[in-house]
Amino acid sequence: MMNNQLKQIAQRLVGLRDALNISVQEMADTCGVSEETYRQYESGTADIPVSTLHRIGARYGVELPALMFGDEPHMNAYFLTRKGKGAAVERSRAYKYQSLAAGFMNRKADPFIVTVEPDRETQPIHLNTHPGQEFNLILEGRVMLQIGNNDLILETGDSIYFDANRPHGMKALDGRPVKFLAIII
Repeated sequence: MMNNQLKQIAQRLVGLRDALNISVQEMADTCGVSEETYRQYESGTADIPVSTLHRIGARYGVELPALMFGDEPHMNAYFLTRKGKGAAVERSRAYKYQSLAAGFMNRKADPFIVTVEPDRETQPIHLNTHPGQEFNLILEGRVMLQIGNNDLILETGDSIYFDANRPHGMKALDGRPVKFLAIII
């Protein structure tokens, strides 16, 4: 994630914790990480997985886009996102998320266009979990998606729906970026 965006998310986490009078340890427990790791999230020195932000949002009733982008949703009839115009955030150097419904209140799902940049083929896949289910539709490229002990190769046009409570992660293949639609439910 770009350093400035990471710092902004970190500040929103501190503000949320302060507003709700929650201890660092309670927040770390909610995130399923050590207190030390959570302090790194709040200081902006460690990348915060989207799954962790999702967990915080679900636990404390905060919309995911509010944590990621600082925007509160305002629309309740519809929310239009023009091509390439969704609120965006880079997750480390490898992941970029573009929210497609950040302005819609009380969403039942969080749709994103996600771009995964190619990384060294030998690097292990970072696995994460989050509550609910996830749908991915590959729009461009090829990706290896690991769900638990299963390694799946997905190509343009392939889709998958899975239990997001299971450890999962992915990496771009063929030295090319992968773009996909992700819907977190």
